Formats: sequence, structure tokens, C-alpha cells
Amino acid sequence: MIRSFLIVCLMVFTTAVVSAQTRFFTKTGTISFKAGTPVEDIDGVNKSVTSVIDISTGQIEFAVLIKGFEFKRGLMQEHFNENYMESDKYPKAIFKGKIEDLSKINFKKDGTYKALVKGTLEIHNVKKDVEVVGTIKVTEGAISSEASFKILLEDYKIEIPGAVKDKISPTVEIQTACDYKALK
Repeated sequence: MIRSFLIVCLMVFTTAVVSAQTRFFTKTGTISFKAGTPVEDIDGVNKSVTSVIDISTGQIEFAVLIKGFEFKRGLMQEHFNENYMESDKYPKAIFKGKIEDLSKINFKKDGTYKALVKGTLEIHNVKKDVEVVGTIKVTEGAISSEASFKILLEDYKIEIPGAVKDKISPTVEIQTACDYKALK
């Protein structure tokens, strides 16, 4: 009886350890964007992005605090938060999605793999379906990801006043980069 109990405990413990190693996490991911025009550079970066990836299901999520974006000039950051993103009202941007071609990625073998990710991006309290091709890199069991994609400001109800329309692009290029660690 004791032996059976120990075997069951060992199986439960082993299952918990194995399942814990399928989820990877970061709090130090980076999201940057370019929203400028030839008239003015408008680049923001946030290096406190939270992301989780489950390599067994392909589920991937990102969350970023809007006020965490930094700019070259403080006034630009202030206008970004108060006038455009209304970050007191809409404090976060969130992406929830899934790697569609998960079977093409071998998380047990070092390499760089293309990944098609489909999901929902929520910015400014507006949710839109997006599809992004990114890269997942496996190096000695460590996982990193990178992606670049574009969004339209009008899709997320972000209005640009006429006085600065020549300085702010209606299309924003977004880059993501994350180095994940296994959840333990």
C-alpha cells in the first residue's frame, strides 16, 4: 500500500514538473514602435513587457503598460499618454493568440523557426484580429521570439489632430522581442 502511494506521488510530481516546463515567461520583453514621418521621428520603446508562451499548446500572450513606453523627448511621451493613447483610461495593451504552425517548431532542437501567430490585439479598448509571422529561436533549451508587424491607428480609434497629421504616420510599425525562462 505504501509502495502504491509512493508510485502515485512520484507520477503526480513528475507530471507537474513536465507540465511546468511547457510554459515559458518573461517580464523583460521589449515592444518598440515607429510612428513617425519624414517630418519627425516618433519612436517609443517599452522594456517591461510581460509575455507567456505555452510550447505544448502554442498559446502566447503579451501585456504591456502604455505608460511604460519611453521616448527621446518627455513632451512626446506626455502627448502620447494624454492625447493619443489616453493611458489613464486605457492603461494596457494585450495580445492573446496561438502559434498556428506549432508542429513546425522543435523546441527540443536548437534552431530558428518561422511561426505564424493568430490572435486578438487589444489597444485603446478596441480588439482586432491580427496575424503575424514571427521567429522563434531555440538555443540550448532557452526560447526567444521576435516579430514585426504594422497596425493602422484608425483601427484602434486613435485619433490624430489635423495640426500634427504630417508628423504622425497613420500606420505604426511594431517590433517585439522576448527572451523567455521556464516557469518553475
